[in-house]
Amino acid sequence: MKTTKNNQDLVNSLQELLQKNYDAEAGYKQVMTKAQSEPLKNWLQQKALQRNTFATELDFQIRKHNAEPKASGTIKGDLHRGWINVKSSLTTDTDEALMEECIRGEKASVKEYEDQLENFASDTEIKTIVQSQLTTVKSALNTVKRLEDIIG
Repeated sequence: MKTTKNNQDLVNSLQELLQKNYDAEAGYKQVMTKAQSEPLKNWLQQKALQRNTFATELDFQIRKHNAEPKASGTIKGDLHRGWINVKSSLTTDTDEALMEECIRGEKASVKEYEDQLENFASDTEIKTIVQSQLTTVKSALNTVKRLEDIIG
């Protein structure tokens, strides 16, 4: 496939989602180490693995479009994880506080997916993958909100 502006735009959108998933995976792993509840730790681990799977799917699509996938997340994601570290050093980590960070991250992911979804209108395979991932992220957001209500 030759490089066209449409192809480059498609790849750029995929790259942004890829990096968002790298950030989410790293965030879930970080929060998992601070969680106290074993069921919450297990859920966070599942979410990290899920985001790794999403990244692998997006990586494959980027390569299919003759581009090199980004290898890491974003500076914004690094800053957010740094903020979690600073915040946790100043306060006692509670599962409720950690879930609040998960909710913030999932809301940002939903927005990113919704913003990017229209960029895949010309490629039904990618649009289907991204829509499926968006549905899963929304489900995770709803689940963590329910968990917060139960624990909080």
